[in-house]
Amino acid sequence: MSTTNAGLRTALGTFGVRPLDPLKDAGLLHSWVTHPKAAFWMMQDATPEDVERAYLRIAADEHHHALLGLHDGVPAFLMETYDPAHRELTGLYEPEPGDVGMHFLVAPAGTPLHGFTRAVITTVLAHIFDDPMAVRVVVEPDVSNKAVQTLNEAVGFVPVREIDKPEKKALLSFCTREQFAAATGVSV
Repeated sequence: MSTTNAGLRTALGTFGVRPLDPLKDAGLLHSWVTHPKAAFWMMQDATPEDVERAYLRIAADEHHHALLGLHDGVPAFLMETYDPAHRELTGLYEPEPGDVGMHFLVAPAGTPLHGFTRAVITTVLAHIFDDPMAVRVVVEPDVSNKAVQTLNEAVGFVPVREIDKPEKKALLSFCTREQFAAATGVSV
């Protein structure tokens, strides 16, 4: 894998991100976040208007950002970053300067491509670490989501402890720039 200004080039194609447009992208996002495979996104019963409102709120929030991920130029995943000192994890751990919270969602697809989700999370982390101010990425997946925990560990995340969030019991995990580079071979 190699990174370029255009994104991450892999054997599966080129991955990149673009700004999310809450008004134009709401219909697409609705189909993703309400899909049964997106149960951990907790928007199963959302209407298209609910999704549009949620992403308009994110667009207006200085501490929370959403980007649309692309595979060979086609929307294929959603990524969100947040400042854990102000969103999601406030009061649940002691944030350090340079911490960036992250969520990602791979679009439901017909035939899965082996290694696709790993390429997505690698793209997400490479994008975050492209910012020299980002020191460590913080995630808090549901403790029952073993698949994403395995994927997180494959790209360098280290589980720290379980935490209780209002909506779930989560596994707090961290990944530094160095851990990411060592796990993936991607230099950022």
